[in-house]
Amino acid sequence: MLNILGKASSINVRKVLWTCVELDLPFTREDWGAGFRPTADAAFLALNPNAMVPVLRDGDFVLWESNSIIRYLANQYGGDAVNPLYPANARLRARVDQWMDWQATDLNRSWSYAFLALARQSPAHRDAAAIEASSRDWAHFMGILEQRLRDTGAYVAGEAFTLADIAIGLSVNRWFATPLDSALRPELPAVAAYYDRLAERPGYRAHGRNGTA
Repeated sequence: MLNILGKASSINVRKVLWTCVELDLPFTREDWGAGFRPTADAAFLALNPNAMVPVLRDGDFVLWESNSIIRYLANQYGGDAVNPLYPANARLRARVDQWMDWQATDLNRSWSYAFLALARQSPAHRDAAAIEASSRDWAHFMGILEQRLRDTGAYVAGEAFTLADIAIGLSVNRWFATPLDSALRPELPAVAAYYDRLAERPGYRAHGRNGTA
């Protein structure tokens, strides 16, 4: 049985939980992180010296970094379905990786300040100019996603649902859950349709579009 270390509200833990649902994998989960057992605890640091969630234990195999974890799960347990989460074809897989890496770098960095200020009400994120700059950057990258979804008419990497949609779908949930200034929130009809399309998946309803941002 897989063991996932990390609190269920963490966006990166939720990537792993959603992937487990998609692959029909049983798992147990332990609460670690803010509000629970501290990741600075020696027992946790022995598993991940970065003191970050999630951590996966699969028997005696230990892995950290959420995108690495979900890639591992798809490789180890995904089989060779017609539309796999992580295609074996090099070009199809590279497209999935491209959008996963984009989410982890460009998209995530853009929304960090605005999300912490407006959704989490963080006292350390009260600078109005920084909030506006982050909101504008976030809108810019969501515009890139909008165009991509218009082009595919379906999912981020193409016609089939993949790991890229798990990573990006959770960021899309944050976009709609964050009370951005209306002047800084463009209309994104393809993203909105994508959001509803993802909500048809039980794993997203349970761990993505579930009232948690």
